[in-house]
Amino acid sequence: MQLLLVEDEASLASFLKKGFVSEGIHVEIAFDGIVAKSKIQADPYDLAIIDINIPGINGYEVCKYFKLMQPYAPVIFLTALDSIDDKTLGFEAGGDDYLVKPFEFKELLLRVRALIKRTGMQPATKKLLVVGDLLMDTAAKTVSRSGKRIDLTAREYSLLEYLMVNRGRVVSRVDIAEKVWDLHFDTSTNVIDVYINYLRKKVDKGHRVKLLHTVVGMGYVLREP
Repeated sequence: MQLLLVEDEASLASFLKKGFVSEGIHVEIAFDGIVAKSKIQADPYDLAIIDINIPGINGYEVCKYFKLMQPYAPVIFLTALDSIDDKTLGFEAGGDDYLVKPFEFKELLLRVRALIKRTGMQPATKKLLVVGDLLMDTAAKTVSRSGKRIDLTAREYSLLEYLMVNRGRVVSRVDIAEKVWDLHFDTSTNVIDVYINYLRKKVDKGHRVKLLHTVVGMGYVLREP
């Protein structure tokens, strides 16, 4: 199981990581909201445990971003905030459970196992590609942007996957022809340009921030500005 722990108290984070590792659970720690967001962008997690009062970005916003990027992975809030209003905000942000400090580690572990069992997730099976708010789950073969599903043909999906794997790197039409179409490049066809336009309409249309860019004379690149 891959677990993300967002906790700014170093001693508590170390204690929790030691406990989870002894149970065979891999733990990544983020001590603030900004680092947590970066980790969420980079790797898939089966579950997140999030404190609310953390530096950078508060736990509510981290939870919202986690659910945007990995909508099926559960979140447990672990916090000293114990009012009904705090709990309401936590569940409204997308939290699946809420445990108040101080707590028993055994109870937290039971809640983690119960959530994983309830969601039916198999540890470390999801493979996510992320560019900005564009998310591709290569296991489920689904694509979404800002939480809204994007329907693609098989060829469009393959092209987008290649661009996302090479995010930030300019790929030429020859590269695309060989890797996506598995054919030698034919200068007389504009099929790649046609499919790039298909993707641009589905991925970028209606969004202020454009992700798919043409680099004149070189090719195409998928990246954040």
